[in-house]
Amino acid sequence: MKYKVLITAPYFQPVITRFLPLFSQRGIEVVVPPVRERMEEDELLKWVQDIDGAICGDDRFSEKVMERSKKLKVISKWGTGIDSIDKDAAAKRGIQVCNTPDAFSHGVGDTVLGYILCFARRLPEMNAMIRAGKWEKIGSVSLRECTLGVIGVGHVGKQVVRRAKGFGIRLLGNDIVDIPSEFITETGIEMVSKEALLRQSDFVSLNCDLNRTSYHLIGDTELSQMKKTAYLINTARGPIIEELALVRALAAKGIAGAALDVFETEPLPHDSPLLKFENVMLAPHNANSSPKAWEFVHQNTFRNLLKGLGIEHG
Repeated sequence: MKYKVLITAPYFQPVITRFLPLFSQRGIEVVVPPVRERMEEDELLKWVQDIDGAICGDDRFSEKVMERSKKLKVISKWGTGIDSIDKDAAAKRGIQVCNTPDAFSHGVGDTVLGYILCFARRLPEMNAMIRAGKWEKIGSVSLRECTLGVIGVGHVGKQVVRRAKGFGIRLLGNDIVDIPSEFITETGIEMVSKEALLRQSDFVSLNCDLNRTSYHLIGDTELSQMKKTAYLINTARGPIIEELALVRALAAKGIAGAALDVFETEPLPHDSPLLKFENVMLAPHNANSSPKAWEFVHQNTFRNLLKGLGIEHG
């Protein structure tokens, strides 16, 4: 074998048998260690010393890991977000970092709208009441009566906005980059400051990347600016929210509830205080779920790996 590749992406590992002949044909030896969610730096250090490439998930490819990986040529990320990879360290060493932009925008957009509808129409509560033998008509709101604030109007944020527009909800947006005027005209979204968005929105959806400017973007101050009747939805990255600040806000009834697909620590610890709140919906970082999207990312991640190794795909 000419190359050695480490495969740690949890979504790619279950389909690895389909790709083994393709790796073998190209002289690639694959190493598939046990991974539940991601590998931290100390775990990766045990596996990367002689690898030429990697297909990774949200593994912590730090500068220390890359320093150990003397032969590493390419890190092919399964998915979109590359915040767990030290891009500066990779660039310094000539290591290519590849991903699949805009891979899951539709699935995540659907998920956000699902959470909004559950909160507005109180669907989980009524289901639980009926199952508990209670026949009680409770109040809910139409989305036409509400305001949605989207922080991060990129690929996913735009899909959230387009879906929400069909419900007649008022749309507010906030981003650190200018949003094309065509999109603003198409959707009627009003771009405002983060503070104005938080104060006015009935639902706040976080759809930004995780980077130096968005780490703990939502903390005590920001949560205090939200309406007490508002809901916070995070399908982006866990550390965008300061989790303990959210727990404090929920305990003090500072906001009405939250929906979280991502967390500061994943998997969510069994003793997380978030588990005690009935007004919080939780999911296992699965808003990207879509068989067609997953297959597209499988294929593109494989192509990116080959390209980084200098191998023809065909």
